[in-house]
Amino acid sequence: MNVHKKNLVKLINWRPFSLKNKLYYQDPYIKSFTTHLKDQQKDEQGRVYAILEETAFYPTGGGQPYDTGTLNGIKVIDVEEIDGEIRHYIAQPFNEPGEITGEIDWERRFDHMQQHAGQHILSAAFEEKFGFATVSFHLGNEVLTIDLDIEELTDEQAEEAEDLANQIILENRSIETKWVTMDELSSYRLRKQLSVTENIRLVIIPDFDYNGCGGTHPHSTGEVKAIKILDWEKQRKKIRVHFVCGDRVLNQLHQKQKEIKRLTSILNAPEENLADTAKKLIEDKKMLEKSIEELKDELVAYEAKDLLTNGKSSSNGLIISKQFKNRSIQEVQKLARAVTVLSEEAVVFFVNDAEVKLQFVCAKGKAPNGSMKEITNKLLPLINGKGGGNDLFAQGGGEALITAEQLFHQGLEYMEQD
Repeated sequence: MNVHKKNLVKLINWRPFSLKNKLYYQDPYIKSFTTHLKDQQKDEQGRVYAILEETAFYPTGGGQPYDTGTLNGIKVIDVEEIDGEIRHYIAQPFNEPGEITGEIDWERRFDHMQQHAGQHILSAAFEEKFGFATVSFHLGNEVLTIDLDIEELTDEQAEEAEDLANQIILENRSIETKWVTMDELSSYRLRKQLSVTENIRLVIIPDFDYNGCGGTHPHSTGEVKAIKILDWEKQRKKIRVHFVCGDRVLNQLHQKQKEIKRLTSILNAPEENLADTAKKLIEDKKMLEKSIEELKDELVAYEAKDLLTNGKSSSNGLIISKQFKNRSIQEVQKLARAVTVLSEEAVVFFVNDAEVKLQFVCAKGKAPNGSMKEITNKLLPLINGKGGGNDLFAQGGGEALITAEQLFHQGLEYMEQD
């Protein structure tokens, strides 16, 4: 049967999913299930999706990403709940309606359970210790973030909240879920205001956290294993905390330890001295760069003197000209300035051939007539270039529409005219 036919397995009088159809609420540890295909359609973007009688696939929601896995061996690439129906976006359509076997990517699901429960614990820890409210939450592929409704966070506060969170994990407290009505809410000390008024699901860590949530969580805090805050940053008037939970803590430790071992080998220093060794290398590098710059300045000064001895006398001063190949434009500019400092009579024109583009610098001392800015304005159209400056010093660069030799001679001609 072809999925392009509009009503492949059309469900008559289709009704939205009820809670009993959501197997992930009945048991978040379900790894596989068997059900029947109710409908198969395409969305506005042409993506194929299937609707099942019941499902263990968690759809994106509440800061938690969707589950992946397979349906009859076909990859599930996205899961969304739209208008009360859970859409399983699949890599290819089913050929025939009938029984469907679903397999959850358990590693991904359990990771999300650890991370989401860890977020509850850390948010509650910040609330318990300091009254810092969590206003948003994001579960990423590598790290989680919570946004705290504060403008500053100290190292000591982060450490205290992290310590409390890990103590709650170590105590292996139960994580309970409960469906309640609005009238029953007054019996619970909720951490934040609810965004729904029906089908209210509470996730409870007794005597610590009571929170409305539709995500999947493990049965106990011990399954979260650990929480580690990695960093935090200011986001507008909030503090965004980056952290990891569960197996991600070990992954982070493994990655960081691997990099530390590489650094100890590269820097030839023990782990405890890495920071000092790196700092010294940076300072040495800065000193070396300063020494190199000083030596370059000395070379430029010698080069400027040499150029002056080979200058061409004219009615408008001593013309100093030269062509360079792939030289730094900053060095060319510095050389031009050095020449005019040594001689107020100098008129300088340099061209730098930088392969696909041409650059030039023109400068003069105080004595000669003429404007370097005007000469630059005449040269720029020849290379479709951009540049600027003033009467004493100007530069430009553009496309190699003419040869470096042609640009050089044209510039000299303008210099001699002035």
